[in-house]
Amino acid sequence: MDAVPALTEIPPAQFVIVGDNVRLATYSWGDVEADPVLCVHGFGSSTRDNWVNTGWVRDLLRAGYRVIAVDQRGHGASEKPYDAASYTMPTLVSDLVAVLDTYLVDQVRYLGYSLGGRVGWQLAVDAPEHVERAVLGGIPDGRPLARLRVDQARAFLDHGEPVQDATTLRYVSLAERVPGNDLRALVAIAEGMRLGETGPDPSSPPQQPVLIATGTDDPIHDQSAHLAGLLPRGEFADIPKRHHVNAPGSRAFREAGLEFLGR
Repeated sequence: MDAVPALTEIPPAQFVIVGDNVRLATYSWGDVEADPVLCVHGFGSSTRDNWVNTGWVRDLLRAGYRVIAVDQRGHGASEKPYDAASYTMPTLVSDLVAVLDTYLVDQVRYLGYSLGGRVGWQLAVDAPEHVERAVLGGIPDGRPLARLRVDQARAFLDHGEPVQDATTLRYVSLAERVPGNDLRALVAIAEGMRLGETGPDPSSPPQQPVLIATGTDDPIHDQSAHLAGLLPRGEFADIPKRHHVNAPGSRAFREAGLEFLGR
């Protein structure tokens, strides 16, 4: 077998302007005629952080796929509105449809983590023609970011008050570790996801084959496994000895995901 190459370089962003005139940074690798995989990162992360630096893009290319990735609004090199209404679930789903339309891609294999997993669930439900099968990592059985204390995060931003809630502090620390993050935009995302959003609806699940994968040290592990069991064509994979933040870099996650995407 050839030696594993160095991590894939990230190309210059190609910007897609979506319906409310927000500019989304997108990236592509590989043969445009190859089967496409759409990669969508988690909250407080980016294409580079979630998929390039972890070896996912490298391994997808080695498997012969075309890779398309997007920095979700509020993240990475994309625009970062401060209005919570800019981050509802229908908006995040429509962003992905706009990206696929711009790239002239009808159907993809989908790879998402955390917030990207949750958006992928909804894309598969609301626009099933676009999703052949999906790997959804770290997806909770419930409303994402519901445990974040927005009042404490805003007090930290506005007045420098220390964050007391442990979960909120973890989110803030996660956000601050990624260069270029704008914490005020990320708080707006947490607020926006609560506007009419009730989390994955097990009574109306994706009908496509779906693999849910979650770290064994992640507090949402058991809920994720339960959610996978409710899917008509669902499977579940443990990501051994990983928590929510470091699971994307797991070799076991990449191996399970690539095997499932390749069926």
